[in-house]
Amino acid sequence: MSNKKDYYKILGVEKTATAAEIKKAYHQLAMKYHPDRNPDNKEAEAKFKDAAAAYEVLSDSDKRQKYDQLGHAGYENMQQGGGHGHGGMDFDLNDIFNSMFNGGQSSQRRRPSGPTPQRGQDLAKNLSITLKEAYLGVKKEIAFSHYFACTTCKGQGAKSKSDITTCQKCHGYGQVQVQQGFFAFAQPCRDCQGQGFKIKTPCEDCKGQSRRKEQEMVTVSIPKGIFEGADVRVPGKGDAGVYGGPSGDLYLHITIEKDKRFQREDDNLVCSIMLTYPQLVFGCQINIELIDGTQESIKIPKACPVGEKIIVHGKGFAKLRGTGTGNLVVITQCQIPKKLSDSAKDLLKSYSESIGTETKSEDGFISSFFKKFLG
Repeated sequence: MSNKKDYYKILGVEKTATAAEIKKAYHQLAMKYHPDRNPDNKEAEAKFKDAAAAYEVLSDSDKRQKYDQLGHAGYENMQQGGGHGHGGMDFDLNDIFNSMFNGGQSSQRRRPSGPTPQRGQDLAKNLSITLKEAYLGVKKEIAFSHYFACTTCKGQGAKSKSDITTCQKCHGYGQVQVQQGFFAFAQPCRDCQGQGFKIKTPCEDCKGQSRRKEQEMVTVSIPKGIFEGADVRVPGKGDAGVYGGPSGDLYLHITIEKDKRFQREDDNLVCSIMLTYPQLVFGCQINIELIDGTQESIKIPKACPVGEKIIVHGKGFAKLRGTGTGNLVVITQCQIPKKLSDSAKDLLKSYSESIGTETKSEDGFISSFFKKFLG
C-alpha cells in the first residue's frame, strides 16, 4: 500500500467518524469490491484489500490511536519494523470480512478441551387423578423410561479419558467454514458430528453416548388442592445430562376426572342436595357425606327456595396460591315424587286449597294463576 494513501480517505470518512460510521463505510466498500462480485478484476481486488486494511486498523481503538498519532507513513514504518506481512500489517481478509458479516463475532472461538457437559432434557407426562385425590392430596407411583448417566464410564462416554481426542478436521471447534459464492458460513463438522472431539474406544455399555435409557418407578406427592391443568415438577427426574451435565426435570400434567356428586368451582367444593317440599317449607337439619367421607351437618332455613346456595366456610379445597381453604357450597333441589297414593293425592289437594292457588309476584318473578290439576 502506498504511503500516500490515507485510511480515512480510503473508507471515505472524516477523522472524527464514529465506530458505527467506519463500519458502515467498510460494509459498503466490501460489498461493492468483493472479488466474487468482480471476478478477474485486479483493480476491484486491490480496493477490497485497501478497504479491509483500513478497517482492520480504524475499527481497533488502540491501533486507530497510534495511526492518528504517527500518521499513515509512520504507522506503516512501525508495522514494517515489526516484520509483519501485507503492507506491514498482519491481518486476514476473510477474518475481517466474516467478522463484519456475522454479527461482529470473531472467527477465533475458544477451543473446547473435550466433551462439554450438557443439561439433560425435561420430560413431560400426563397424570389423571380423581376429584377426591385433588381434594385430599395423594401419592402416586409413576413408571417411565428416561436416560440415566452410564455408571460403567461414569458419564464420559469413553473407556478411558485418553481415548478422547480433538477432531483434526475442525481442530476442536465443532464447525467448519464453507464458502459459497459471495457468502461464507459455518456448518457442523461431519467428522465429529459437531462435537469437536472423537472417541477412539467408546464405552461398551453406552456406546459413547455417556448415558443409557432405563425404566424407573418414582413416588410423587400431589399436593391437596391441586387444580386441573397444573404441572407438578419433579426435580432431577428428567433425562440425565450428556457427558456429566445435570439432569433435567420431570413435569406431570394434571387432569382431574369428573365426580358424580361433587364439582369444583375455583377453590369451592360444590354439591346439590335433594329435599322434600316440606323440608324446604319448614326448614330442617340434615347430615350430608362430604367427598372425604366425613359427615357435615347442614341447616336448611324455613321457606328455603330451590337453588339456594348454603355456604359452609372452610370446607372447600386447600388454596395452592395463598393461604386458607375454599368453601363448601350446597345447592338445594326439590324432589318431586313421580307416584303418589290416593290418600297422598287427597292430602296434597287439600293443602293446595288451604294455601290458595294463586302465586304472588315477588322479587321480579312472573305471577301465575291456577286453572286445574292434570291428574
